[in-house]
Amino acid sequence: MPDFPWPAGSATGIGSLPGTDVAEAQRIVIGELPNLPHLPELPERGPGADLVGRGAGFLVELPVQLYAGRWQIAGRPGKDLRRTADLLERDLDQLTEQADGFTGTVKIQAAGPWTLAASLDLPIGGRMLRDPGAVRDLTDSLVEGLRRHVADVRKRLPGATVLLQLDEPSLPAVLAGRVPTESGLSAYRKVDGPDATARLRTVVEALDTPVVVHCCASDVPWPVIRDAGFTAAAFDLSLLKELDPVGEAIEAGLGLFVGAAPTRPAAGERPESKRIAERVQKLWSRLGFPAARLAEQVVITPACGLAGATPGYVRALLKAVHEAGRRISEV
Repeated sequence: MPDFPWPAGSATGIGSLPGTDVAEAQRIVIGELPNLPHLPELPERGPGADLVGRGAGFLVELPVQLYAGRWQIAGRPGKDLRRTADLLERDLDQLTEQADGFTGTVKIQAAGPWTLAASLDLPIGGRMLRDPGAVRDLTDSLVEGLRRHVADVRKRLPGATVLLQLDEPSLPAVLAGRVPTESGLSAYRKVDGPDATARLRTVVEALDTPVVVHCCASDVPWPVIRDAGFTAAAFDLSLLKELDPVGEAIEAGLGLFVGAAPTRPAAGERPESKRIAERVQKLWSRLGFPAARLAEQVVITPACGLAGATPGYVRALLKAVHEAGRRISEV
């Protein structure tokens, strides 16, 4: 079994948190998730703090702009890109201050190449997804931007190990040919599994840091993820339909970020670490792997991002997943 870049019994967040207070969000994350803190994203701050805007901000020599409420490739950098860069800089400045001296693993997130290709418009209209050459250029540009981003975080936190999460919510739709065209009357041609794997592997192999992929869909493409060389995959446990592909991924050495805690509670419900830990243990038991491997190969997370949750629930949930991680490490 490979050595994973997180302590046994770890828990972390997926990415987004509610509100607009960067300092408070990072205090909560670092306080409640000491084993594997992540750089929280606050999409309520507006354009440039959203998944696609921030991800597009990492592109090198492919500037973007907002046009009619959508991100598109632009002729030159402008105010939208400056705002995106400024928001990221503020987040990183806070991380530098609040995680000063941190020597563990810290997770940062960015949209992956297929989600960006399915979301960004070409200057002439249509998504980048329609042009394989544009997707190839986008992937190469993203690789260079993420390489710089990882290096920047390492410089700010010299004692830390950086773990990069690629967010790919659009990957299943890309593979199934379900990404709609501008008219909404048709969809872009589906991308074959080997082609999708090749672009993802380009990113993974070009970065000298472990890479996790996050896909909180009901049809996570496990073979594509397994073959792309990721260190781990993050998914929503409540949406899991088939166990065999997950077992094959584990057998191949893939770590699992198991989204075992609901992001939206039922009326009056509070997150319970015992229940969260039991969900993860039940999954592992059904898969048939040795109990001793569970705490090493699995990280417990919320089901998805928490931008829509209340601040009180976020703190309680992160505390509960951390405690659940401790519980599974004591088995």
